[in-house]
Amino acid sequence: MNALLRILAWTFAVALVVLPVVAVLNGWIAAERWPLRTLRVQGSLHNVDEQLLRATVLPYARRGFFAVRLEDAQAAVARLPWVERAEVRKHWPDILEVHVVEHRPFARWGDDRLLSEHGRLFPVRGIHVPASLPQLGGPEARVPEVVALYNESRALFASTGNDVRALKLDARGSWSLVLSDGTEVIVGRSDARPRIGRFARLLPQLINQPQRVLRRADLRYTNGFALQWATAPAAPASTTSQGKT
Repeated sequence: MNALLRILAWTFAVALVVLPVVAVLNGWIAAERWPLRTLRVQGSLHNVDEQLLRATVLPYARRGFFAVRLEDAQAAVARLPWVERAEVRKHWPDILEVHVVEHRPFARWGDDRLLSEHGRLFPVRGIHVPASLPQLGGPEARVPEVVALYNESRALFASTGNDVRALKLDARGSWSLVLSDGTEVIVGRSDARPRIGRFARLLPQLINQPQRVLRRADLRYTNGFALQWATAPAAPASTTSQGKT
C-alpha cells in the first residue's frame, strides 16, 4: 500500500511540473508572452504581392511563438495567387519565416486557368495574364500529352517562320491548332504528329501565294488537305509628289 502511495505521489509531482510546460509549448497558456515580432520572407517574389502575403500571415504570427499553427499559416499562404508552394517555419525567439515558390506560367489553359512550367494548373483569379502566353486546352488528365504535342509542333513549324499560338484537344479526342499568322489547322483524332509533319513540310509552298492567304487547313484526309483561302489585301498604291516650277 505504501509503495502504491509513493507511486501516486511521484506521478502527481511529475504532472505538476510537466503539465505547465506542455501547456506553454502548445500555446494553451501565456501564449501572448512570446509574440512573433519578425516576419522573414524567402524566395524570389516577382508576382506574389508581398503586402498581401504579410497581411495573410499576420493573424497567425499574433498568436505567439508556442501558439502559432504553422500548418494553418502555410495553407493560407498557399491559397494566394501565384503561389505554387509555401513553407512556414518559426525560429526562436520571435521569427516567423515564410518560404514561397511562385508559379512560372507556361501557357493559358482553357478560359480560367494557367499552366505552370511544372505542369500544374492554377486559377487566373487575381493574376495579370501575360499576352504572350500560348493558349492550350484539353482534359486535365492529358496535360503532359498536350504540352508534348505543342512543343513538337513548334519545332516543326519553326522553319516556316510560324509559331503555334494555340493548341487544343477536345472532348472527342480531336486535335486542332492555330498558327501565329492566324491559320487554323484541324488535325483530327489519329496520327496527329505525322499529319502535322507533312503539313509543315508543305506549308512554305502554300503560303508563297501572292494573291491568296491561307486561313484554314483540314488535315483529316488520307492523301491531302482541304484548304480555305482568303484574298490577299491589295498593296497600298504608291504616291509621288511633284513640285511646282
